[in-house]
Amino acid sequence: TWGFKVLMDTFLISANVAIVCVLVAALTSIAFGIYNAIYVYNEDISTAGLDPKVAEVLKDTATKIENGAYAFLTMEYMYLCSFVGVMAIIIILTVEDSYFSYWTTCAFLLGSATSIMAGFIGMMTAVNTNYKTTFNCKQSIGAGFVVAFRGGAVLGFILVGLGLLNLCLLLVIYWNIYLPEKATTDDYLRMLETIAGYGLGGSTVALFGRVGGGIYTKAADVGADLVGKFEEGMAEDSPDNPGTIADNVGDNVGDIAGMGSDLFGSFAEATCAALVVSGTSTELVGSAALFFPLILSASGIMVSFFTTFFATSFMSIDNAEKVGTVIKYQLIISTVLMTPVLFFVTIIGLPYEFHIGNMPDVKTVKYYYCFFCAACGLWSGLTIGLFTEYYTSYGDVNKDEKNPVKELVKQCESGAAMNLISGLALGFTSTGVPAVCIALTIYVSYNLAGMYGIALGALGMLSTLCIGLTIDGYGPISDNAGGLAEMAQIGEEVRQYTDALDAAGNTTAAIGKGFAIGSAALVSLALFGAFVTRAKLEFVNLLSPLELCGLFIGAMLPYAFSAMTMKSVGVAANKMVQEIRKQIKAKKEGKGELDSNQCVTIATDAALNEMIAPGLLVLLTPLIIGFLFGPKAVAGVLAGSLISGVQMAISASNSGGAWDNAKKYIELTGKKHSSQHQASVIGDTVGDPLKDTSGPSLNILIKIMAILSLVFGGFFERSQILTPLITRQNFNNDTINNPVSYTHLTLPTILLVQISVVAVSLKKKQNS
Repeated sequence: TWGFKVLMDTFLISANVAIVCVLVAALTSIAFGIYNAIYVYNEDISTAGLDPKVAEVLKDTATKIENGAYAFLTMEYMYLCSFVGVMAIIIILTVEDSYFSYWTTCAFLLGSATSIMAGFIGMMTAVNTNYKTTFNCKQSIGAGFVVAFRGGAVLGFILVGLGLLNLCLLLVIYWNIYLPEKATTDDYLRMLETIAGYGLGGSTVALFGRVGGGIYTKAADVGADLVGKFEEGMAEDSPDNPGTIADNVGDNVGDIAGMGSDLFGSFAEATCAALVVSGTSTELVGSAALFFPLILSASGIMVSFFTTFFATSFMSIDNAEKVGTVIKYQLIISTVLMTPVLFFVTIIGLPYEFHIGNMPDVKTVKYYYCFFCAACGLWSGLTIGLFTEYYTSYGDVNKDEKNPVKELVKQCESGAAMNLISGLALGFTSTGVPAVCIALTIYVSYNLAGMYGIALGALGMLSTLCIGLTIDGYGPISDNAGGLAEMAQIGEEVRQYTDALDAAGNTTAAIGKGFAIGSAALVSLALFGAFVTRAKLEFVNLLSPLELCGLFIGAMLPYAFSAMTMKSVGVAANKMVQEIRKQIKAKKEGKGELDSNQCVTIATDAALNEMIAPGLLVLLTPLIIGFLFGPKAVAGVLAGSLISGVQMAISASNSGGAWDNAKKYIELTGKKHSSQHQASVIGDTVGDPLKDTSGPSLNILIKIMAILSLVFGGFFERSQILTPLITRQNFNNDTINNPVSYTHLTLPTILLVQISVVAVSLKKKQNS
């Protein structure tokens, strides 16, 4: 054992080599994303013999979608920049060591900027890829798939590469500037806690991007469906429906920009959690092993790079049934290749043995323990993805096979009520396997390496994030391609091809959401452990009154948040319905023409107004509870929101995805406009806000509350102004008993009250 330990230590790379490897992988990822962007950009639809009039309509419609997406994102990011500025001031007043210290604030601003850039890059790529996918489907379904897949790869590789590059540079800069010459473990821990602001910045932008984009896309979708399909009997994405453009814009701002920011936040938070927990190990800090979480992500980029060639070069698609198979193999191949790579990076990136954690819970960890932790997360992610596909995919259209979606199709024969009941039951049932996978990963990882192991489990699940984002970005691009084919009247065969790509895209979107939710659970738990470390809590007793009360409050929050987002979709959709009805009526009476721009404007204004209240609920709850009752109450809130939020998110996403594909299956079997089809459309309409607004937003809820608590953990430990009153105890902490500390809390208190007053005022103004 001694000899093997010495041999292992000789393989351990230096800090400089680790930094170079991470930077090379990040730059390679960005370069590969740019290569795919150039490939898509050079696809010219004017050279393939397409009818000039059809090509003109196709380009014109794509331009309208592009302009609408840019208009929404511009307005949304203006809102976000103002809010990020306010959050930066709060961090300076509460988290920083002094009013002239900006370490956490700078990390927060960099994370926010990276998240905004990630969402914008993804949207910019999607609006340039959608109509080219439509055009290539004129040639073959395989050609259309390759273009859509490469468009998704731009999002996946540039986002991950950019996030990893910025985080690595931030860590290197802080290492050289923040730390004193003879740094102790406590110095490293404080430095890593300031870097956690990077994850908070990414999640803050992702929260509003996900909520705002989700409200937009589903308000437009529901509004267009209710009037176009139900009242007027129009086809999906009919050019006679003025809400169709807004619906397609929503696919980009919600499922592309929102999802990009969301998964960037997961990546940043998981890495920050692993870094903070590693700060409790004397063997890891000050060596290359501190960079191990970044090395793990860098190795995942290289595996994902080689995996993409199986989809674009090695596996051909000549019929609709092969689309889902190729996408599924992307997940399987990347997981299989990543497993031995994980073992290799643990050999070169970690010492043979190290100790991690705070007294009395210090664990002795061997390098291969970390491999098992990351591998558990990796394979749990694949399992969750495959079971998500089982619950949301109809399989082969031409085969009479039993699966949950085809059971929904059968229930649609009895009407919408049976479809809704069965769909809800499907979503509830689908929580079982993901919950078991997450629980097993937590149990194995914690017993092997404590909270560091759980953070590595989250990073293992996200290690092939480039592939996950690629297939997730592919979905909305294919959806837009189908809409463009219908609006341009390009031909029934092309529409069938785009429908097949879209159906596979619905499943990939559900798989991506499954990954996002599963990783969010592990990330949140890892951040919870880092929060406990920073707030100096020796243990969390959930049977203690303060923690138990927080547990109930936290379990309630996902329900309140979902209610607010779903109601917001209803309010915004109602405005869309009224506008679409008015325009269609005016055209029938010869009093006006259809104006899709007006629908885009209504959806934009409604989404931006409606996203404020749910966002503030998530951000202010841990701040106020921590400020008043301290870190123990916050610990209860985090535990409650994690447990209930994960189950709700999985259920909502899978029910919505299954309803959507049940409708698609009925359409592909030639039963449009039948009573069965009408029942499926009702289910799809109900499922829209579940799968694209409330469900995906819940994983951000549990993550952002955890990262917010980690960043503000020291502030909660210093404040907790009502705890002495409700616990009848006196504090022994001199900082709390010092009247000067209350002066330090005055400005944050006033600022929080002002934010609450402004939020209430905006809501009243909106209602009036």
